[in-house]
Amino acid sequence: MLSFKKPDVEQFFRTFAIEDFAVSPDEGQLVFSTNLSGKFDLWAMDLPNHFPYPLTFNGQSCQAIRYDKHGRFLVAGFDRDGDENSQLYALQTQGGELLPLCVKEGHRHMNPILSEDGKRLYYTSTKEDPTYLSALCCDLKTGQEVSVLQGSGDASIFLVDVSPKEEYLVYVKHFANTHAPGYVCVGDKHVSLDPEAEGEYTVNDCVFTGDSELYFLSNAGGDFTYLAKFDIETETKTKLLELEGIDFTSVSYDKERGQLYLTASKGVSDHLYTYDLDSGSLGGVPLPVDVVTSLKVAESGNLYVLGRSSVSPTNLYKKDRLAEEWTSCTHYVVPGIAEEELVRPEVLTYPSFDGLEIEALFFRASEESSNGHTILWPHGGPQAAERLAFRSLFQFLVNRGFNIFAPNFRGSTGYGLSFCKLVEGDWGDGPRLDNIAGLDWIAENGYADRDKLLLMGGSFGGYMALLLHGRHADYFKAVVDIFGPSDLFSFIESVPEHWKPIMNKWVGDPVADKDKLTAYSPITYLDGMTKPMLVIQGANDPRVVKAESDQIVKALTDKGANVEYIVLEDEGHGFSKKENEMRVYRAVLEFLEKAIQEAPAGVRS
Repeated sequence: MLSFKKPDVEQFFRTFAIEDFAVSPDEGQLVFSTNLSGKFDLWAMDLPNHFPYPLTFNGQSCQAIRYDKHGRFLVAGFDRDGDENSQLYALQTQGGELLPLCVKEGHRHMNPILSEDGKRLYYTSTKEDPTYLSALCCDLKTGQEVSVLQGSGDASIFLVDVSPKEEYLVYVKHFANTHAPGYVCVGDKHVSLDPEAEGEYTVNDCVFTGDSELYFLSNAGGDFTYLAKFDIETETKTKLLELEGIDFTSVSYDKERGQLYLTASKGVSDHLYTYDLDSGSLGGVPLPVDVVTSLKVAESGNLYVLGRSSVSPTNLYKKDRLAEEWTSCTHYVVPGIAEEELVRPEVLTYPSFDGLEIEALFFRASEESSNGHTILWPHGGPQAAERLAFRSLFQFLVNRGFNIFAPNFRGSTGYGLSFCKLVEGDWGDGPRLDNIAGLDWIAENGYADRDKLLLMGGSFGGYMALLLHGRHADYFKAVVDIFGPSDLFSFIESVPEHWKPIMNKWVGDPVADKDKLTAYSPITYLDGMTKPMLVIQGANDPRVVKAESDQIVKALTDKGANVEYIVLEDEGHGFSKKENEMRVYRAVLEFLEKAIQEAPAGVRS
């Protein structure tokens, strides 16, 4: 009988990803951004065939893909080596040359919206002023641009939609992640979509079903996002549908059936609903995935969804409007590993230090492979969440014998507005203690051994890894920080300019909150960072700049600490290139395995 080696890092990280997709108006072509070649490019399939072919060869991440309403060309946004400064280009449907449309070095151009006739392109950008976002309109024939919505020093403008006749613009004013009210612009008049709302709330998405009829998602006056209707001519809002404990996250219009599709989030998973516009009746649609990245409704009423589950990478699926079942358009899997060999996490809930209930995922290694060690993974964001969504890293580490504990600490999304707001101005106490309470709980309940804990996180999770290391080093054998802020004062100063208006509320005021930010900054606790550490950083990271990792690595090295440092010269805030991702996580595995072999038993008193 043949014997094959245990899966290596390459098998798990040769799983491919899909960033975004678009379907041509006649549904003859499906275009998606994927790293099938090892780097991201646009690929296409001529439906109903599923064999992909490349459209672009620039090897860069794509932030948006849009078809002209008549299927004559595509508009796509690409950044450069992770710098997130997306530039907008036109592309023929058969691929080839990228024709620059809206480009300006060092600035961002996002959320392109094409007019019905394909002659004008609306988009959101920093090009007018890097300190905030505004909305512009570009005449694609002449190249002339005009500003249509102006941001300001206290809030950026995000253009959400344009009415069919271009009479009305819907936008949100982004004061904070939990304060983004919606408006409709009618000529020179700006009308609130929630005219009676008080306090802070968010408008998430909207869709026009007629020239002046708008359906949108809001949590004004509530804790979870609901469906509402706005009549622009009468300037009236009608609340239509609210489900307890459910956050609606996107709304799409099916003209063929006269209904809306609503994606919804509840904790670690997503759901899909239909809402009949005539009867107001609610229906449910089974999903082929646990977490939806994007859903699109074709003019025929057919559905296309991009999503993933805990044991299945990101894939595209199609559901004919009269069919009951979904069919796979792509078939990304972990090469050489059956889905049943992958690990579905257990969903746990535990009480935190103050009684707040926290939901978490626990990935358990099999008895045969287990090394007895558990990795705490604080997620990024912080206003995000760990969900039932495939991560090559998790499955690889579990396959190699590690358990993984991923709590959705206070500030996480999917648990209501008030829960999400709890992290604002409190980066260093509440979330930190939620993580520690979780470690105590899994130890007390037999999920983990107190003497066999490790720590790893990225972005805010990297920050939390540094902070937990500095303040609670006795819990851990080793720590991995992936592009995490080390000093909140320098972090606040170095974020992208259009982020800065929200920083006082989100993180804190460097002057008024000096003592608090000092206490919340990991670099304050260098003396406590006594365990081996691996730090990973993208040189082009615009969110957590390289200096954040440089300074803590230097400070620890100067003190003689055990620190390894990997800098990726062609990456930003993440991994856009497979070779870099595999290199990093191979190093992570070697670092963790070395740490558990060398650390003395009984690291905690």
